[in-house]
Amino acid sequence: MNATAIIPARFGSTRFPGKPLADKTGKPLIQHVVEQVRKAKSVGRIVVATDDQRIHDAVVAFDGEAVMTRADHPNGTSRLAEAVQLLEVSSLKSQASSLILNVQGDEPEIEPDVIDQLVQGLANDPDAPMATLASPFADDEDPLDPNIVKLVIDRQGHALYFSRSLIPHHRDNTSSITNHNSHILKHPGLYAYRRDFLLKYVTLPPTPLEEAEKLEQLRALEHGYKIAVVQTTVRHHGIDTPEQYEAFVRRQRDG
Repeated sequence: MNATAIIPARFGSTRFPGKPLADKTGKPLIQHVVEQVRKAKSVGRIVVATDDQRIHDAVVAFDGEAVMTRADHPNGTSRLAEAVQLLEVSSLKSQASSLILNVQGDEPEIEPDVIDQLVQGLANDPDAPMATLASPFADDEDPLDPNIVKLVIDRQGHALYFSRSLIPHHRDNTSSITNHNSHILKHPGLYAYRRDFLLKYVTLPPTPLEEAEKLEQLRALEHGYKIAVVQTTVRHHGIDTPEQYEAFVRRQRDG
């Protein structure tokens, strides 16, 4: 299946303003992300969706494709949907993809094979209009950290719930937390959508659990839609802070 990957990228960031354009490696961060996604066999088109002309121009400068979106989107999924509509207006209908990937713009080390696994997972599950990933925790990650989202999955491979809290709660075995028990899974922020569902999703009203946890994917579950979950091992870390970026720069230099 040939997917279109859309990478939302904003200039504003509370913890790291201008993050997509950080260029201590000799390339802007957003270029590293695009180059990693290009390695995925399942992706036929990559587009950066931004509301900042500086990011747009930087992407064009390295021969990437970018589209300008509105600045008033409430979340990344909304920006993704606008980008899809803009691309369809400017492209031949035959070029439109029925599967859309949402790749975060701050993940320059995302594994191409993980992207391919996600695309295949959605292709193999006709009952699900969208798919995402689940991964064991890395040794340097704390399952109690509310910034790392957790999820639980049913026997058919669909998401039951996502939370910033630790789920499941092991009533009789608290040591499993420190042992990174296999039942505790983190949720890397990579999604695949069927195109028609993506455009429908952004018309659905926000839901109580979504607003409580500040997790967009809960809107789909609360409205009764299935989310296919591909279990894999995700080793990459997104970059949220200048300190994390400096560590990435060092890894690039050490090569």
